[in-house]
Amino acid sequence: MRAFIAVDLEDSIKDRLTTLVENLKPAGRNIKWVARENFHLTLKFLGEIEEAQAETVRQTLIKLSSQYQPFSLKLKGTGSFPPGQNRMRVIWVGLEAAPELFRLQKELEDELERRGFPREERAFSPHLTLGRAKQPENQDRLKKLLDKFSAEEFGQMMVKEITFFQSLLRPEGPVYKPLGKFELA
Repeated sequence: MRAFIAVDLEDSIKDRLTTLVENLKPAGRNIKWVARENFHLTLKFLGEIEEAQAETVRQTLIKLSSQYQPFSLKLKGTGSFPPGQNRMRVIWVGLEAAPELFRLQKELEDELERRGFPREERAFSPHLTLGRAKQPENQDRLKKLLDKFSAEEFGQMMVKEITFFQSLLRPEGPVYKPLGKFELA
């Protein structure tokens, strides 16, 4: 099964992000926009795993979630990867997070690496993906809109749990099925 670990977002934030995407859509061509129900903050992408590995992930999340208190997450600003270019591949909303997010993600990465999962090569850069461009083209209008929203706030929430998701790939887009929710202490 294809799986990942994430922070699911509150409905009010998903609503704000949906409104933002609706504002951005007319300016962006060749972009696959994320559906409202799929907005999340990825902590660790696992890829294809076996059921035995899924149980290892569950045990790791039980252990780690009991060691962290809920913490604040604020959504602010828009941008793209790669940064500063007109050939954007990923359109995102930025995050201002408590230090606990970075500690939790690092400890999750370390613990899963000890249990046989490959470490992510890129540094953790917390963001919420709004859309992906496979073949970027003529994105000047979209870049201007992203600049317009670069300091905008899109909501704040307390992170109270971590979700272990299965990603089911469908022709109409992915469907994310929770395999477990792990409340922070």
